[in-house]
Amino acid sequence: MTDVRRADASPGVARTVVVLLVTGAVLAAASVALGWWILSRGVDPLPIDDWWNTVVAEWWHPALAGFSRVMNWIGGGWVGVLAVPIGGAIGLILLRRPWAAAYFLAAEAVSAAFVQVLKHAFGRVRPEDILIVSDYGSYPSGHVANAATIAVAAVIIFPRVWIAVVGATWVLLMAFSRTYLHAHWLSDTVGGALIGVAAALLVAAAFAVPMARERVDHPAERRWKG
Repeated sequence: MTDVRRADASPGVARTVVVLLVTGAVLAAASVALGWWILSRGVDPLPIDDWWNTVVAEWWHPALAGFSRVMNWIGGGWVGVLAVPIGGAIGLILLRRPWAAAYFLAAEAVSAAFVQVLKHAFGRVRPEDILIVSDYGSYPSGHVANAATIAVAAVIIFPRVWIAVVGATWVLLMAFSRTYLHAHWLSDTVGGALIGVAAALLVAAAFAVPMARERVDHPAERRWKG
């Protein structure tokens, strides 16, 4: 039965790999193009960036500021870079999904690498009223890229509508928190989301075949799917 299911799934997996590669490449190119367009204008920030920066400043409230600082802590530093990826991988291994664990770690690493390359390539200046200490380069937002990578990877590993909804909400909240702290312009968060999703999709293409076999062979996964 397993061999038949694998054979039947092969054409579907091949198509999935192509879709993942093409979509990931398009989104990565879109993130690069957005960053290039922003800085090539010679006038920074964009009007929408200035507008949104003013809006969130008018919404100032200690509770929102506290929430945003918590998101800053969760999405970056040792928590976002080490604890979340390693913790997620350990959880997947405990669920007997080693290939999914390897995919999750690889997607996180590739996403972080993409972000650093673009930050140093564009060198965009952060908002002057930034409320936290942050690293070099405003475009793209590393926190949002990381959130988007986690969200998409979660959906790829566990394809459920509610996981997609939770993931999308997480990305939006992270984007809001970054602009609320004036750590990023609004367009930085868009670029971060694009590159984060792109990283998750491109790496998923590389792991599509072993993860598909792992899912088919996993009894608990079959029961859940049924």
